[in-house]
Amino acid sequence: MDVHYSSKTDDWATPQCFYDRLNAEFSFTLDPCADKHNAKCSRYFTKEDDGLAREWAGERVFMNPPYGRVIGEWIRKAYEESLKGVLVVALIPARTDTRYWHDYVMRAKEIRLVKGRLRFGDGRNSAPFPSAVVIWDGDSGGKMPALSTMVNYI
Repeated sequence: MDVHYSSKTDDWATPQCFYDRLNAEFSFTLDPCADKHNAKCSRYFTKEDDGLAREWAGERVFMNPPYGRVIGEWIRKAYEESLKGVLVVALIPARTDTRYWHDYVMRAKEIRLVKGRLRFGDGRNSAPFPSAVVIWDGDSGGKMPALSTMVNYI
């Protein structure tokens, strides 16, 4: 099995055409969880830059966080930045049983469940998990997020 589909990595490179469709809608300016090989925006933070410790003010953020044990920290950061007026759109596993899902995803403005399973990076197979696009903009007003499905663009 390819390393992209195992616990050997938590890096799941966003499919370019999937990102392009979201970018056409949101006009992203920052990718806070990237490296020079997979950055989706001209402005990005690498692991060494520590996007969790940086401010995202004034940005329109696309975030495909590491899917390992630190994912909850990234989801919390996205939520907290949105409270400061930052638009954050995250591509994450649809793990509705997790604490971060209930604590932060359910406070998003919108959750889009991806129909089918994405094929990440240069992988030959689809991911072994469903995905969701979560949109925070600090304007959910304590309401339940809008829930919809989006077509798998792959």
